[in-house]
Amino acid sequence: MQSNDARILLHTAAPTAAVGALAVAASAVFAGGKGAIGAVFGVVLVLLLMGMGLGVLQWVAKSLPLLFQGIGLVLYVVQLLLMVVFVAVFKNATFFNPRAFAITLVVATVVWIGAQARAHMKAKIFYVDPAAPEAQKSETAGSTT
Repeated sequence: MQSNDARILLHTAAPTAAVGALAVAASAVFAGGKGAIGAVFGVVLVLLLMGMGLGVLQWVAKSLPLLFQGIGLVLYVVQLLLMVVFVAVFKNATFFNPRAFAITLVVATVVWIGAQARAHMKAKIFYVDPAAPEAQKSETAGSTT
């Protein structure tokens, strides 16, 4: 993992975890222990799904850069659909509060996406390699004789 990628992961996961801690505390106050368990489950699910998605995007950017934008769009749609599936599957769960789970899931997802957008805007990542023209010039130059 490059330093830019690690920095983006840190700048997205940290705010999401902080908001998740607040959501767990609020859920514990308003919905009791089952609410706190639901909120923890929601935050962990967001961190796992979105973190794996960021890892996939980093891999695609390195190995298939031409497909980066399309894969990114498909990835976000799949992530959101998986979250909807998890909410539907656990809507009648009895071991945690499904409402706290769903609210925390949505809030943590919005925070992750916002933090990721901000991290990408603040990152100083070259989209053109400044050393490349010199390397290409020497390779493509014909014979000097």
